[in-house]
This record gives sequence, C-alpha cells and structure tokens, in this order.
Amino acid sequence: MDNLSALIRDIPDFPEPGIVFKDITPVLADPAAFTALVEALAEPFRDSGVSKVAGIEARGFTLATPVAGLLGAGFIPVRKPGKLPYETVREDYSLEYGTDSLEIHTDAAQPGEKVLLVDDVIATGGTAAAAIRLLKKIGADVVGFAVFIELSFLNGAQMLDGVPLHALVKYD
Repeated sequence: MDNLSALIRDIPDFPEPGIVFKDITPVLADPAAFTALVEALAEPFRDSGVSKVAGIEARGFTLATPVAGLLGAGFIPVRKPGKLPYETVREDYSLEYGTDSLEIHTDAAQPGEKVLLVDDVIATGGTAAAAIRLLKKIGADVVGFAVFIELSFLNGAQMLDGVPLHALVKYD
C-alpha cells in the first residue's frame, strides 16, 4: 500500500477552508496502481458470497464497479436525490461540512442479499452510515465497507452500525 499512498496528493482547503482533500486521481490514472487498488479492495470479500457491490456517488462508483466485476457481483449505485429513474428510498445525513441525502432504488437488492459497500474515503462516517441504512431499509445484509482511505482521526468507523471496515490506507 505504500506505493499507492505515495500517489495520493493533498489538496488543502477543499472543498472548504481547513479541510485537506485526499486526491486519488493520480492512483486512478496509473494502470498498475489502479489495478492493485481494486484487487486489494476486493480480496477480503472473494469468498464472502457477495452478490452486489454498492458504490457511493461519485468516486465510489469508480472503485465499486471494478470490484463488483472481480467478485462476479452486480452493482448498486448510491446516488444524490433525483438522479435515479425508478422508485427510491432516501436517507438524509450530516457530514463534516454540511448536510446531504442519498437514494437507492427500492429493488436494488433482495432481502437477505449480501452486499459490499465501497467508497474512496471514510471521514466522519456520515455518508457511509446513510448508505448502510439505505441498504438495510431494503433488506440487504451489508457484509462490509471497503475504502481506499480512512481518516481515522475523525472516528468514522464508529458510525458504521457494526459493519466491518476494510481500509487500505489510514491517516491518524
């Protein structure tokens, strides 16, 4: 993971003053690094029976879809309100610099279906917790939350309602 960590760049004061954004686009641009990242996210879940991988808009889509492919699973988009064309369920939540909402289709997963949630970063955990609540609302069994980066000093893992966190790079 050290090679991947070296490619992460810090963008100070984005999206607001005092926040240091962890930019993963250099990792995504490097074919070998991107492949290693996707494989490392998927690896712990290869034998878990995951049939769907949910990705949180927007950077989570970039990671969740290739993880789904590696696991032989389908993909569930977790989106901002008004972006999905079918019936949805919605969850409002707080994040480190404001409030927001997420939606998924009501039929995105069947009751009891094993779902892995994927995103690029976990910070305060508000977005991840909202996505987990959405998946549970439709009856999914959320077996894990896989992320590239955990900002562990913000204690976001405590918000995951017991869902195991698999983070590749941690910032204390």
